[in-house]
Amino acid sequence: MSNNLQDKYVEIVNLVKAYPNPFGEDIRVVDGFDLRIKQGEMIGILGHSGCGKSTVLTMVAGLNAISGGNVIVAGKEIDGAGPDRSVVFQSPCLFPWMTALGNVMLGVKRVYPHASKKERKELAEYYLNQVGLADAMHKYPREMSGGMQQRVGIARAIALKPKMLLLDEPFGRLDSLTRMELQDVIIDILNENKVTTLLVTHDVDEAIYMCDRIVTMTNGPHARVGRINEMPFERPRIRQEVLDHPEYYNIRGSLIQYLEDLEHEKEKQGQEKPPVEEETFNDQDDLPKTPKDKTEKSELVFML
Repeated sequence: MSNNLQDKYVEIVNLVKAYPNPFGEDIRVVDGFDLRIKQGEMIGILGHSGCGKSTVLTMVAGLNAISGGNVIVAGKEIDGAGPDRSVVFQSPCLFPWMTALGNVMLGVKRVYPHASKKERKELAEYYLNQVGLADAMHKYPREMSGGMQQRVGIARAIALKPKMLLLDEPFGRLDSLTRMELQDVIIDILNENKVTTLLVTHDVDEAIYMCDRIVTMTNGPHARVGRINEMPFERPRIRQEVLDHPEYYNIRGSLIQYLEDLEHEKEKQGQEKPPVEEETFNDQDDLPKTPKDKTEKSELVFML
């Protein structure tokens, strides 16, 4: 693979997502999102709720139609969903009538139809073991905790050996200790498999610890890339070493300040509504007299 393709393994070019409003006009929720991702790199997307973070991720996944622009993965423009892009959502989305092994095997069977049953089973068992579920792979979702279920979801995604892994706030429903454990599970797997990864999160500390670069999105609508911060921490990541790094709190403070500035900007825009001018009619001479005036007012009422 050429160095040029490695440096631009994923290209998100002028990405647009528009939804029609009640009047039939298209409102661009995401408007001109541009990003280049190196092979094996982990990118975090931060931003306030409603700015379009998950919208970008689902478009890259092929689960949400693109209104404009394009997404290129490993030199090929995407057209819908595919096994080359695995997604882990906030909810593990497991089939309750299947064991952990059965849930992972479901995807493996579809992606490796020509492999033997033994080979597919060994692959599923290997990745369940990687996420720490060697002793629980025959359990059903109802018999597992939320953290264990999410581990199954991670194993299912990684077992497909995707070119790109997409994580949409995968630890959002977990307690802090389980969250940190799964962060380390993901990091260890990515270090071994070198999978290019996109992580959507609200957690600044999580993004700093896990990612190589952090993309902060502007406020929506018309959201796009606002700022990109490169993390100075070497891999493999050790949590305490990251926390002790002299730049850690400077980076954290800068990101939080930028998010606060975006919040203040949003509040300011909400307060700066143009004043409504009230018409007062003191006598009959002030009333509109021509048919044209009446027509214009009728059209205005209709538009409102």
